[in-house]
Amino acid sequence: MERKTQPNDRQANAALPRSDAEALANGRHPDPFAVLGMHAQGDGYALRVYLPGAQGVEVLRRDSERIEGQLSELGTPGLFVIALDEAFAYRLRIHWPGGVQETEDPYSFGLLLGDIDLHLIGEGTHRDLGRCLGAQLMEIDGVAGVRFAVWAPNARRVSVIGAFNGWDGRRHPMRLRHQAGVWELFVPRLQPGEAYKYELVNAQEQVVHKADPVALASELPPGTASRVADIERFEWHDEAWLARRGETLAPDRPIAIYEVHAASWRKHGGNEGELYDWRELAEQLIPYVSEMGFTHIELLPIMEHPFGGSWGYQPLGLFAPTARHGSPADFAHFVDACHRAGLGVILDWVPAHFPTDAHGLARFDGTALYEYEHPYEGFHQDWNTYIYNLGRREVHGFMLSSALHWLRHYHIDALRVDAVASMIYRNYSRRDGEWIPNRFGGHENLEALDFLRHLNAVVAEEFPDAAVIAEESTAWPDVTRPVAEGGLGFAYKWNLGWMHDTLCYMAEDPLYRCHGHHNMTFPQVYAYSERFVLPISHDEVVHGKRALLDKMPGDEWQKFANLRAYLATLWTQPGKKLLFMGCEFGQWREWDHDRELDWWLLDEPRHAGVRLLVGDLNRLYRELPGLHQGDCDPAGFVWVIGNDHANSVFAWLRCDARGAPLLVVANMTPVPRHDYRVGVPRAGAWEEIINSDAACYGGSNLGNLGRLEATEQPLHGQPASLALTLPPLAVIILRPLAR
Repeated sequence: MERKTQPNDRQANAALPRSDAEALANGRHPDPFAVLGMHAQGDGYALRVYLPGAQGVEVLRRDSERIEGQLSELGTPGLFVIALDEAFAYRLRIHWPGGVQETEDPYSFGLLLGDIDLHLIGEGTHRDLGRCLGAQLMEIDGVAGVRFAVWAPNARRVSVIGAFNGWDGRRHPMRLRHQAGVWELFVPRLQPGEAYKYELVNAQEQVVHKADPVALASELPPGTASRVADIERFEWHDEAWLARRGETLAPDRPIAIYEVHAASWRKHGGNEGELYDWRELAEQLIPYVSEMGFTHIELLPIMEHPFGGSWGYQPLGLFAPTARHGSPADFAHFVDACHRAGLGVILDWVPAHFPTDAHGLARFDGTALYEYEHPYEGFHQDWNTYIYNLGRREVHGFMLSSALHWLRHYHIDALRVDAVASMIYRNYSRRDGEWIPNRFGGHENLEALDFLRHLNAVVAEEFPDAAVIAEESTAWPDVTRPVAEGGLGFAYKWNLGWMHDTLCYMAEDPLYRCHGHHNMTFPQVYAYSERFVLPISHDEVVHGKRALLDKMPGDEWQKFANLRAYLATLWTQPGKKLLFMGCEFGQWREWDHDRELDWWLLDEPRHAGVRLLVGDLNRLYRELPGLHQGDCDPAGFVWVIGNDHANSVFAWLRCDARGAPLLVVANMTPVPRHDYRVGVPRAGAWEEIINSDAACYGGSNLGNLGRLEATEQPLHGQPASLALTLPPLAVIILRPLAR
């Protein structure tokens, strides 16, 4: 259509002052709602729209489709105006070079976010930002569309951009709600899947494009845009699981965790193939983990992250499942399928730091908004990342809401908080003079400690049947003590000391293990100072540390025997269990995030034997209360032999809540030991229920032929004793038979 170039006098009077028109054209207008849309003008109304590139615009009544007039382009290209006698609900018919578009005017809608939301955002106490900020599908005044909202208090202008406006930041500038520093805009008729970003004129007057910090979905990397998503329509079927999940995480219950990097567990067609999506993982991973007897799957961070080589530990989309494995609905399907199969889901979650990518949180509005300003506080030298300023109310609230988002909207059972030590110490991995003390002159990060306590208190309040687990590598006290009692309030803590000491012991040649005997016994000194998870995680099989099997000394036979003995030790010592994928069948090579696991190894009997052993250990751990009820109770563990340095033999009892014992004996040398007498709490028949040297596991099949008699010969502080055959580099478990 032809442009109307001769406006009447009323339309000319409706034109904007030159300064406003130029500010719109330059993308610098501080308050677009003050000049765009319908406004009272003299004895009538003026309707103004700014649509760069449009050839013409007509205004229609929304209720009747009647055309009320054609807008005139006055002076500034793309700025159209019309004078009207009355105000009414309207729609625009826009003539573009490529076609005609009908839509409501974003500048015809009033204030969007409520005062309570804004107050809670500013206060840092909003607990559901994933349903408040970001891109929210909704209907306003009967019009469907997307409400966009983003926190950027120091920006000069913020616009939402996407294919729907040609990625032109002049088209959809947002309204600033000053009391919270939040910008908002409702864009009619947008649908799920629409890609978008925010264009900011930042505090330095630079134009930058940023992904949405509260995006519910993102483009597939290396794309960096956010996507509109609907996460509310998924139909859950896990009511039965949720009704009882609290008991599955209790200290006296078996918790055996299979740690998974979803991108490298399996791939289509091997290492060069495409990644499995969440629905395919549900079909493949869940049956495998269930068959192996694990109780939970722990996923390395699946929040959207730009660099796959970070394994997810440098996330930017703290509310969005990565697009690498499908949509948010696909991820919800995976969690739902886990729950229906009786498996809990734990997510690794990273509140310690974030990457410096230009499209992310770094200097989001031109200032240190999410991070500390000073590099001695705000930059992590080891990882080249920024550190969240958790002392800022809004950042505290942002991170709290992220954690709750996964528990609330994706039914996640537990969060494992990564790198807690780096959060709570201001001098973490810093030389003297390169860190800033707290207000009392100490090295504790008081703001991070307050955040962690608040996080755990809120989770306990809102999701009392869920858990938060700490990866904390120091001796900080009371990590798992309740917040009300002065602790940090975590449900469990990774026992990295146990992992380090026992792996040091196992890596020694058995000839010299007598000199490191304490590495196996010392962890029991503090085994009940916290509620612990015993972790053999991804961190232990990368970066030159070698695969778990390859850490073991000796020839190939001895390596497998050592691995089996170590796994049996892990499953029979107090603490919940965690094993990284591939360790359950003895992968030879270090884990590589770009390659799938070496599944072909299971064609070899020794690897298949290790997997069979892990499955049997899980079965016993779940079935026998003595192996799990006392994981966090000192009454559940008793040393029988802890000082046989010369023979590198250990023996301990695991007891259930009624005191019923199980005997575990470990021979950590390749020398078989016959008639080795061990004290036990009762005489009579005992049964060997597992032997890591059994032929079915790839061992030499030396053992005790299933059943033997304990005599009333006191030994090791026990009233009776057993004469045992101890197979080489092996662990055996025995239980008394009913009298």
